[in-house]
Amino acid sequence: MKKIHAQHRSFDIIGDIAILQRKEGKKEKKGKIERKKEKAFAKNLIKKHKNIKAVYTREKISGRLRLPKLRWLAGSKKTETTHKESGCLMKLDIKKCYFSPRLSHDRLEIAKKIKSGEKVLVMFSGVAPYALVIAKHSKAKIIFCVELSRAATKYAKENVMLNKFDDIEVLQGNVKKIIPKLKMKFDRIVMARPQLKETFLKEAFLAAKKGTIVHFYDFLRKEEFPKATAKITEISKKTKKKIKILNYKKVREIAPYKYHVRVDFKIK
Repeated sequence: MKKIHAQHRSFDIIGDIAILQRKEGKKEKKGKIERKKEKAFAKNLIKKHKNIKAVYTREKISGRLRLPKLRWLAGSKKTETTHKESGCLMKLDIKKCYFSPRLSHDRLEIAKKIKSGEKVLVMFSGVAPYALVIAKHSKAKIIFCVELSRAATKYAKENVMLNKFDDIEVLQGNVKKIIPKLKMKFDRIVMARPQLKETFLKEAFLAAKKGTIVHFYDFLRKEEFPKATAKITEISKKTKKKIKILNYKKVREIAPYKYHVRVDFKIK
């Protein structure tokens, strides 16, 4: 995970681009003086870190595809870059694709849980970071990626070729339409996108069998933690699936007392 703190500022490095961050949900008012300080900080960042070629600040993340609204601060105005994580190369456009280097530990942790010969489904797969790390660090038999964004899908396909993996299949489209067509049951399902209007658990259960392990993600405050398991239990009953909760984990803090959480559960 590439996260650096300096002068009370936090920024992520994606490839050779730095993005100044603020915690999700936190509003900031920026006057002329603050913006000048921000630009000065960005220019100094490039001077100190020769690997950084461009600096942006992230205003917010919004929309169905969770695209970031970025403002250029210093250096090149490039938005396409190649990021390296866990021995994998990941090409993407920071304006067209959602990507967080802060999830690198979670991706590697999931990969190390996978047993030899597993069939893996990654829903909302983006530029395929989970799939790439799984292919690199496990002996999965096949990994299917399903992603709605055409731009992210394009980069995902490039990344599969870039890393010379032959065990990843990338599919573009809505999981509601694609999963029924797959007519395949998976050993493990990674639901990589949290906080959607729908849980898409019905689609996950459709692709699951007895023994399938599902990794479900959500954004919750500490007092809301029971809601994640409640969602899963409610929909499992509706779809007549029995489940067993295996693990509940805070992946990262995204705002004061609000967390990106992962619930691991098994189909009984």
